[in-house]
Amino acid sequence: MTRQHGTHPARRAVRGPGGRPSRRLRGWGGVAAMALACVLTALVTLLPLSRSGADGSIGTGGPGLGVVRPAAADDCTPEDAVRSLKPTKDEGPTVKEIKSRTDKPNKLIVGIDQNSYRWGYRDPSSGKLEGFDITLVRAIADKLLGDPDAVVYRAVPTNQRVEAVESGRVDMVVRTMTINCDRARDVAFSTAYFETGQQLLVPKNSKITGYDSSLKGKRLCLAAGSTAKTELEQESFGADISTTVPNQLDCLVRLQLREVDGVVTDSALAAGQAAQDPTVHLVGKTFTTEYYGVAMNKDSPDLVRQVNQVLDDYRGGEGDKDSDWDKAYEKWLSADLKNVDGPPKPKYRED
Repeated sequence: MTRQHGTHPARRAVRGPGGRPSRRLRGWGGVAAMALACVLTALVTLLPLSRSGADGSIGTGGPGLGVVRPAAADDCTPEDAVRSLKPTKDEGPTVKEIKSRTDKPNKLIVGIDQNSYRWGYRDPSSGKLEGFDITLVRAIADKLLGDPDAVVYRAVPTNQRVEAVESGRVDMVVRTMTINCDRARDVAFSTAYFETGQQLLVPKNSKITGYDSSLKGKRLCLAAGSTAKTELEQESFGADISTTVPNQLDCLVRLQLREVDGVVTDSALAAGQAAQDPTVHLVGKTFTTEYYGVAMNKDSPDLVRQVNQVLDDYRGGEGDKDSDWDKAYEKWLSADLKNVDGPPKPKYRED
């Protein structure tokens, strides 16, 4: 499915906060740019993950509320995993607890990425967090707490996303997190807010053609705990998949330094990396179908339902090309991701 650009005049310009025009941050690539990004990250550091139980604790439900207990992985199908609880506008005990807790009251504590261009990253010119996921976080905070700025952002590595939610260090994770059965055993997901798939990112002079026999003997970089790692462990086509890193962006640096021959990651993330560095590009087709969701504690079904209501409003009605989702897509992703035909339709469970 291909999104037809130019057919909706309202989509030609970004309609972000204050109606600011779209910023096409081109040319921010190469090793030097990575060094700059690291320096900026060091200068404008997110609050570190804390192991204090009181810091970022989330609600555990209340009278009359069931606990979300996803089926075991053996009983789960991809279709099951993407189904979430039906939405509600009613404020539940989790949000009430967030508003009244002694540590960081009335603040949503959210695990995010600060290194994924277009999704969650620090703007080099301002040092502020920007991106598609960050825009969604602000929308959730605005609806739940009445203030888009009522957020404590916490940088969470790829392989710590589930643990951060389970332990209560964050209220939720909004970090290009693919919904799957294994993760659904441990956390509760919202309905899907973006569709993507695994793909290969390689130098433009590479002989790798995609997820096929051209990978034989090639060194690939994967993020620990990622969907890419799971897929390659099942079928690697003879590639060396021993290089794993905590954060997916580290793979781009390894690729730029020629320590690996390719990166396997979500096509949506890879498109942003290709925008950073014009010497690399995506090859082949996506070889999985995946959906991003907001991860929350499975003992807080009321929060899941409220976030699903926010997402319903965020997507807009069917055929709506001026929804908040579309505005965020146009601002952050449309320059690099052309074949996107709007947000995925929500799928709900019967309970």
